[in-house]
Order: sequence, then structure tokens, then C-alpha cells
Amino acid sequence: MSPSVVVIGGGYGGYKVAKALDGVADVTLVDPSDAFLHNVASWRALVEPEWLDRIFFPYDRLLHNGHFLRDQAVEVDGRQVTLASGTRLEPDYLVLATGSYYPTPAKWGEADSATARAGMRASHEALRGAERVLVVGAGPAGLELAGEIKSTFPDKRVTVADRAPDVLPGPFDQELREELRRQLDKLGVALVLGSPLRGLPDVEPATAGAVTVTTEAGEELAADIWFRCFGVVPATGYLRGALAEARDDAGYLRVDDQLRVHGQERVFAIGDISDAERNMAGMAGMQADFLSANLKVLITGEGELGRYQINPPMIAVPLGPEAAPGSSPASTGSPARS
Repeated sequence: MSPSVVVIGGGYGGYKVAKALDGVADVTLVDPSDAFLHNVASWRALVEPEWLDRIFFPYDRLLHNGHFLRDQAVEVDGRQVTLASGTRLEPDYLVLATGSYYPTPAKWGEADSATARAGMRASHEALRGAERVLVVGAGPAGLELAGEIKSTFPDKRVTVADRAPDVLPGPFDQELREELRRQLDKLGVALVLGSPLRGLPDVEPATAGAVTVTTEAGEELAADIWFRCFGVVPATGYLRGALAEARDDAGYLRVDDQLRVHGQERVFAIGDISDAERNMAGMAGMQADFLSANLKVLITGEGELGRYQINPPMIAVPLGPEAAPGSSPASTGSPARS
């Protein structure tokens, strides 16, 4: 009988691990949604809704030998997994890949694909009808969204606001920031930086409404729609016992160089919930490839275990389909989480 592997979370990391181990082990993938969302393309789908047909991939077509459970982990203590339905699982190997929470329409949490599609279309219509757009957050997501909007709707007035003194906070070369500002200026995106907002708008993000906010410096910003592009939160609230204690102060799980959760023998964490690297889909995919190879060694007894090597911080920030992305290794500092 094949060893059992339970993968909690079907994002970029969990999706790849489940597929790679299908047939090697008795794989069960657990996710509250019915489909994988290629959320890296969410901003493109927001401005061009025809992309919605390209960014959802049903989980029930992923595994040929294993099982998909549309359910949610509510308590995981390291050995036993308790799901919202009351089902309990006790796998031989457990992979935690529940990702992070992020404001819609970039991510849709537990929503099914039909709900997410409808929400994305509603946000698109609200955006189409707006003359002025406020993007709060000048990290990668906010800059990319601003670029997508201006590239598709060049006549809209787009403003990006952030408390940081420059765009793209984090350990990136200043040359990259200067290039991004140059491209944003060419697109006509206004930047309001260096002063926090006195409060967020009363209007819900990604919906039409009269938006008015004021910076601590006294500058008033008005818009017809706004988008929240900050606030990544690791989805680790379901962890209990020793697993909960393995989290750092920010909620990320501490892992070793085999992506094993500290204090555990057969529990691994990848992607946005792991402290191995920064929150990026590409990094989750790399970790999934590495962990899949290691788990195959553990399951079959063939080959040697590898040690995960941290990648140098790199980033690409596309500002629409025509604008060239900026990319640069980090110069100094710790990995970015934005």
C-alpha cells in the first residue's frame, strides 16, 4: 500500500506537489474552492474579462490516481487534519500550502470559481465606468495594477498612494525604482508617496463609489473607485499545538533546509506560509518542485535528499502588456513580503 500524502491548499505550490506525487503516493488534495486560480493574471482579467476563461483550472481534473476534497482544514496539529466537514485525515506525510490572504479581486479566498468570475466581472464594470482610480499600495501588485489600467484605459486618471517614500519598498536596486517611476510617468500614473492616509475609504474596494481620502500631509485624493494593494497575511490560523508554536511573529511557519516545519518529521510547508522566501508564485513553484523530489526519495527510498537553496531576491513588475518589466536582484536587506 502506498504511503499517504495530504496536501492542504491548491495554490501554486500545493497544486504542483499534488500533481507531481500522483501515482507515487496516495495523494489527497484539500482546498475550499473548486478550481485553481492563476491569480498572477488577475489584474489582466480585471481589465480584460475574456481572460477569465484562462485563469481557472478545475481541481477535479488534476489527479488521475489521487483524490480531491473540496473542504477546508480547520484544525491541524501535526499528525491529524480536521476538516470543516468533520472528516479527519492522518497522512504519512503532510504538506501545508495554504498560501496567503489578499484583498479581492487579486485573490478570492474560499470563493468558488463561479463566484470569483462574477465578482471579477462586476469589478471590471465598476472600473470601466470610473474616470478616476485610486490604488493604495506602491508595491509590485499596486504598480502592476496601475500599469494594466492605464494601458487598457489610457484616459482614466490613475493615482498610486503609499506611505513609503518611494515605489517598490524592499531590498531592490534603486535603479529599478527609477525605471519603474519613468515608465509610470510615461503612462501618466500619478504618485502620492511618503505620507500615510488618515484612513481608508468608506467605499468597499473594487466597487463604484465616491472615494475621498486625505494623507497625513493634508493632500486630498478623490476617485470613483479604489483598489487595496497591500496587506498580505499568511493563512496559518488553522494550526494548533506544536505547529502553531512553529510560527514566527508574523505568522509564517519556520522551516529547515528541506522545507520541513521546525520540530516536525513529516510535516512540510511551502509557498506564502513558509519563511523560506518571499511571497511570490514563482518561489512557491520552485519549492514545490524541490519538495516533490525529496518526498519521492522518502517514499521510494531511491536517490538522495536535497537541501533547499534560497534564491537571490529577483522581481519583475510588468506595467501592462506593452511596457517592459523591471527586474533586479536585491542589493541588501531581507526578503520582501509585499
